[in-house]
Amino acid sequence: MTKKIEAIIREDKMEAVKDALTELGIIGLNITQVRGRGRQGGIKLRWRTGSYVVDLLPRVQFNIVLSDDNVEATIEAIRKAAYTGNEGDGLIFVYPVEEVIRISTGERGRAAITYEGDIDRRRQKVPG
Repeated sequence: MTKKIEAIIREDKMEAVKDALTELGIIGLNITQVRGRGRQGGIKLRWRTGSYVVDLLPRVQFNIVLSDDNVEATIEAIRKAAYTGNEGDGLIFVYPVEEVIRISTGERGRAAITYEGDIDRRRQKVPG
């Protein structure tokens, strides 16, 4: 019924990804600043005094919980907005979510992750 998307991207692509998600109708999300390394293992910097490796690079992590039928569109929006074509563009992880409960109302499942004007509500208004 629901999935969690965790996307780790370059810091300079945060606004582009956020805008792409908003345009798609993804309203509920969390963004966290993280540090990490992937295949590239970091970057080597050279200064007059020598060189050194920065192996934990700053990144931004998006966390989104959404309905199964919105996963592919969300992945594609993130991928397109975060893409530079260079190593280190990031990764997208998709996890199953067993249950979602909105603390303030006690709503569960899809009702707990639905917001006014979000992708699910937009789909409901489209004649089928």
